Amino acid sequence: MIFRSLTKLIPNVYCKTYKTKQGLMRLYFCSFIHKTISSMVSKVTEGVKVTVESFYQPDYSNPMNAEFMFAYRVTIENHNAFAVQLLRRHWNIFDSNASRREVEGDGVVGIQPKIIPGDRYQYISGCNLKTEMGKMHGTYTMLNLEKNREFLVNIPVFHMTVPFKMN
Repeated sequence: MIFRSLTKLIPNVYCKTYKTKQGLMRLYFCSFIHKTISSMVSKVTEGVKVTVESFYQPDYSNPMNAEFMFAYRVTIENHNAFAVQLLRRHWNIFDSNASRREVEGDGVVGIQPKIIPGDRYQYISGCNLKTEMGKMHGTYTMLNLEKNREFLVNIPVFHMTVPFKMN
């Protein structure tokens, strides 16, 4: 399941009626609401579903200095009959200028969560880019707590795009 980011200008038309000496006068006002629909992708690997949703963070970005900040929300759902634990993460991060970074480490946001069958774990993190567009993907090293066996879960490719680039 993939939902792409969309930025829309949605028109709002207001009508105001005034009583004047000449009769009724109607004034129409049109304003635009800037609405951003976030990007969301999901992937299931070995019974673990990973959903990622990304958001541009204009308050933490500085386009004049080529600094673009994005937040992403990850939801990890355990659809197995056994509990799992997230041990490690490995990210591949790409800017649109062809630069690539790798990030590895224990757990996520300082935690190695255990997820029981039918439950989920959610966290929010961030990524800074030097360009207005980029993408990320990676893997989680998970542990099957019943069999004490490690396995990899794929994190789907998700895009990070500044809203004004979506036209």
